[in-house]
Amino acid sequence: MIERARIKLSPWQQAAVAVGAAVGALLDPRRADLIAALGETTGKPAFERVLERMRRSPEGRAVLLDRPRVISAKVGHAWDLPENTFGAAYARFMGSRNFSPDDRPPVRFMDTDELAYVAMRAREVHDFWHTLFGLPTNLIGESALKVIEFEQMHLPMCLLSVVGGTSRFNVKQRKLFFQHYFPWAVKTGFQCTDLMCVYYEQHFHEDLEDVRRKWGIIPAPTAPK
Repeated sequence: MIERARIKLSPWQQAAVAVGAAVGALLDPRRADLIAALGETTGKPAFERVLERMRRSPEGRAVLLDRPRVISAKVGHAWDLPENTFGAAYARFMGSRNFSPDDRPPVRFMDTDELAYVAMRAREVHDFWHTLFGLPTNLIGESALKVIEFEQMHLPMCLLSVVGGTSRFNVKQRKLFFQHYFPWAVKTGFQCTDLMCVYYEQHFHEDLEDVRRKWGIIPAPTAPK
């Protein structure tokens, strides 16, 4: 499925798609397809580094070997797990927002099937990270998670998303973000484990707080009143 979706681009075509996607995403940050295209056309070196790290990690190698997909048919059992588990917390996060794991756009602009899978994996674990870090899906929460994603993967798209997101803050939101969320996101994104090397689905049955401790994750602080 990943292979069939891919489109090979020349360097000039890749640059044109990147510029068009960047402009479109800044004008409408809700366009997940444009954000995805921007991530793929500007992120190949970063995804190559992530791939190499996954190859060096036992759990990362298992992910590359099995190529698990975060789709309803594969993660639906999370809704039946005990309340304290990571899987149940993920199910609550998705259910409370009416999200579906099947809504992610396909990868189209990666050169190889393996890189395409890494890009898809980065896209599909996004909601796992929301769950683990306890971040909402509003503009502040998404911007904070993009800081963590940049620290973890060094994708230019993540940095551009932070710039674009924070430019839309009002004065109160900007102060809250840069005084409260940004320092936390920089610290936790740096000190936690290599999150692209985690086989999340194998930890669904574990206690949420236990996996947070194991992976060095500090949940988002409570916003001041």
